[in-house]
Amino acid sequence: MATHTDRATALPPSYPQQKDRKTTHKIKKPVKQSGFEDPALRDGYRAAYATIYERNDYDAAIDQLHALGRDDHPDVANLIGYSYRKLGDYKQSQVWYERALKADPNHVLTWNYYGLWQIEQGNRDQAQYHLQRIAEICGTDCDEYRTLAAALEKPTGTNLVY
Repeated sequence: MATHTDRATALPPSYPQQKDRKTTHKIKKPVKQSGFEDPALRDGYRAAYATIYERNDYDAAIDQLHALGRDDHPDVANLIGYSYRKLGDYKQSQVWYERALKADPNHVLTWNYYGLWQIEQGNRDQAQYHLQRIAEICGTDCDEYRTLAAALEKPTGTNLVY
């Protein structure tokens, strides 16, 4: 049986495993997975991920992600979109979220982040649609569903921290 560490190094999920965070999902139907077969891509992605989530340096992360030369990869495009959203550039963020979904229409983390984008823009009906798409892809027990559902339960105008 593979250990948690073996699984994490063999094929990282859309976002690296965080301590005490479960990233396993019950998949309702087969989902095309965004893989990191190229070690350079995987390592560069992980470095950009750390720049975003550990240092909150979104401009630097965007540069790191573009330097990978794989803007068409759904994980890369999604993190670029996330970074632009955190910088407050919602137009660029939308472009990159849509690019990620074009590359992989079942990219559940993009549906989650784009759903949060929709809430921040006041588009609660669209966010509800994103929540429905997440349910179709991974069910209602996955982190992406739970976080977007929780954000939708908050009153309009609540500052989201995602």
